[in-house]
Amino acid sequence: MTGVLDGKTAIVTGASANLGQKFATALAQDGADVMVHYNSDHKRDQAAQVAKDLAAHGVRTATWQGDLTEVGRVTALVDAALEEFGQWDILVNTAGMIVRKPIAEFTEDEWDRMFAINAKIPFFLMREAATKMADHGRILNLITTIVAVTAPAYGGYAGSKSPLEHYTKALAKEIGGRGITVNCVAPGPLKTSFFYPAETAENIAWLKSMSVNGDIGDPDDVVPLVRFLASPAAKWITAQTVYVNGGLVGTAS
Repeated sequence: MTGVLDGKTAIVTGASANLGQKFATALAQDGADVMVHYNSDHKRDQAAQVAKDLAAHGVRTATWQGDLTEVGRVTALVDAALEEFGQWDILVNTAGMIVRKPIAEFTEDEWDRMFAINAKIPFFLMREAATKMADHGRILNLITTIVAVTAPAYGGYAGSKSPLEHYTKALAKEIGGRGITVNCVAPGPLKTSFFYPAETAENIAWLKSMSVNGDIGDPDDVVPLVRFLASPAAKWITAQTVYVNGGLVGTAS
């Protein structure tokens, strides 16, 4: 895949760690310039290191900090990328938040914060992409396999991710005539610092038992799909949700 994204520019949200960092690295390896977004002050050094590592692949990089639940900051991020790189071709929405508890125990603040991060941020970045992304661009929204699973304690989290499927389908039709594709990637449980704090040992054991090899996934297992969907070769794949979960759950045909 090396070189297939030469001359392209990507915005990756939450790119200072976990999946965001993995995706940013893969896009840089394929030749894309990358805007590394991060939110918290304590991730500044991490983000700077990620940008430095990406630049070693011979691409241009920059970092940008901001709380994207404020819509004005969404616009500012996109405008900063356009000013820095001159165009915008790829969006990877990875920033996310999980609260795992029964619906009966949710507070209003928890619900509001989770929906703001998991649904509002991608929606308004997609709104920006609808008018500011270059033709033949690629939009990838990270959701979760849990949207297809009947399981307790995930209602709030899965509910906050499921709107992205509908945003994706609508936007794919609205701007598809310009060659822009819009897809969702739905990973299963992965070995990340995002996953483990929300889980119990019992639930991790259950999730492992549901996969084909008795384990949960590695972040690297998701990267090849993102690389492909971001590439020119994926021009005929749009408005889809693609599951990457080691057989934990399939999708209806």
